[in-house]
Amino acid sequence: MSISYPKHVTIVDVSPRDGLQNESKTVPTAVKQALIDDLIAAGIKKLEATSFVSPKWVPQMGDNSALLEALAPTRHADVCYSVLVPNMRGFENAINHRPDEIVIFGSASETFSQKNINCSIDESIERFAPVAAAAKAQGIKVRGVISCTVGCPYEGEIDPSKVAYVTKRLIEIGAEQIGIADTIGVGTPLKVQRALRAALEYADIAMLSGHFHDTYGQALSNTLAALQMGISEFDTSVAGLGGCPYAKGATGNVATEDVVYMLHGMGISTGIDLDKLVIAGERISKFLGRPNGSNVARALINKRQS
Repeated sequence: MSISYPKHVTIVDVSPRDGLQNESKTVPTAVKQALIDDLIAAGIKKLEATSFVSPKWVPQMGDNSALLEALAPTRHADVCYSVLVPNMRGFENAINHRPDEIVIFGSASETFSQKNINCSIDESIERFAPVAAAAKAQGIKVRGVISCTVGCPYEGEIDPSKVAYVTKRLIEIGAEQIGIADTIGVGTPLKVQRALRAALEYADIAMLSGHFHDTYGQALSNTLAALQMGISEFDTSVAGLGGCPYAKGATGNVATEDVVYMLHGMGISTGIDLDKLVIAGERISKFLGRPNGSNVARALINKRQS
């Protein structure tokens, strides 16, 4: 059977936000700025720069304004700088820095929604409705991300109908793109495809993106499964950085280097320089004092050193 894969894939590197949010070691603003600069130098055209959440809950993002101010003088017009906002207060703080896109987030799990943002799924949508409206009124893109689309640390396996429901609600309040996230990395290819098909009940294929964690080593397989359905945008994190403070046991996002290597090997363009991407991952890994979480990066580095 012949499969028609996308000719180009957009990579959204989430390492500055999702990748660093769970770090216990404080990451200075200058280090985050250097990471973002390295990613852009490698060809990343869309990234999650930071989040405007309460520093009480996510201390690592407490320098959100300082980071965007530091980036402002050399901001690239052809790069989409996204920020995550949990409510109107977060949006009002973010708008001072004119992000290109705001990210709002729901969950396909009621329990996870309560644990993560202290409200039900429906209450979270109602909370985000004025945020989306305010962003669109100012010409700012709105992306909605649905967490726990295939599995939840509290509820177990998630019925795809819940993914369809949250997709419908997010689109109703103005989300222009929907991210299907396997937050705890328990998904397998067919389960991921079922979640994506559920979202397609209300969203066009061009509106959907994939966000896969690699807890069980399935993230690349899940990415391939999504590609086979025509998905052409994916959230990844350089060096495989990441984790969720409200999902115990969840490991990092799929490594940007690994996804780019796979895509290039399939003849799919990304506009990204893999060698420069490896450098970006090595720099932040060295600062954090941990091995690079990308298999591709480690192999290329070992090859150069041998």
